[in-house]
Amino acid sequence: MRISTWIRQHLAALRALLVLTAITGIVYPLAVFAVAQIPGLHDKAEGSLVTVDGKVVGSSLIGQSFTDKDGKALVQYFQSRPSAAGDGYDPLSTAASNLGPESIVDTLDADPATVKLSLLSTICARSKEVGDREGVDGSRPFCTKDGVGAVLSVIGPRDGDGAVSHPVQVVSVNEACPAKPFLDTYNGVQVECAKPGEDYSIGRIVPIIGDASTDTPVPTDAVTASGSGLDPHISPQYAEIQVARIAKARTISEDQVRALVDAHTDGRTLGFLGEPRVNVVELNLDLDTRYPLHG
Repeated sequence: MRISTWIRQHLAALRALLVLTAITGIVYPLAVFAVAQIPGLHDKAEGSLVTVDGKVVGSSLIGQSFTDKDGKALVQYFQSRPSAAGDGYDPLSTAASNLGPESIVDTLDADPATVKLSLLSTICARSKEVGDREGVDGSRPFCTKDGVGAVLSVIGPRDGDGAVSHPVQVVSVNEACPAKPFLDTYNGVQVECAKPGEDYSIGRIVPIIGDASTDTPVPTDAVTASGSGLDPHISPQYAEIQVARIAKARTISEDQVRALVDAHTDGRTLGFLGEPRVNVVELNLDLDTRYPLHG
């Protein structure tokens, strides 16, 4: 290859590099920035930030926890959907719990700090907490009255289909001793509480449906986290069961609270995508503005 040809090829490559750098590194970012300044788009481009008295207090796209320093729900605010992102709604740790429907057995330990709840017990505990707070029935199928997964390890010889018709031991695997098991007996065998640290996987794991209705007033979004852990919305059903508590805490009527909920409820996207939803962050800010707490 002649030197002149080599030089021409490299000059062409250099020109392409400079042109593409100018387009993708200067022109395109400036064009995007200019479009973002168009009225109606500017707030969205800035992150849909919410301000009060000139101070940024959050984003309408990212949920927040309305709890005290101990993690207890503040009664004057609507509560958000649970979050598995870091310590809650952390944009730097966005994630789900990654627990699936087969997660029904807790990891019990003598040290409460190392106890790891299954997805089932997590849902049961949240449903009981919401029910107790809102004054509704928080019981759910496959949950004990104390808010843990109603699951037994049935130990004994297996039948041909894997069932244990004549158990020699039955353990409520999610109820640590000295708890009283949610069932007294199972197939004629007294049910025992679980000893922390013991492995009961040798038995057949049997979830017990119980007598709770499947039509629970505590909706699914009140007990499960979203995929991102950042969802700022709850369902209108979850908002509705919180209305009475909010009205009492702020000494206003339930109709006044419902009017605000309706104002912050969005319908299905394009009329058919998704479900109606209530933005909790904006709703709580509006509550503080219109009906501030006194004393």
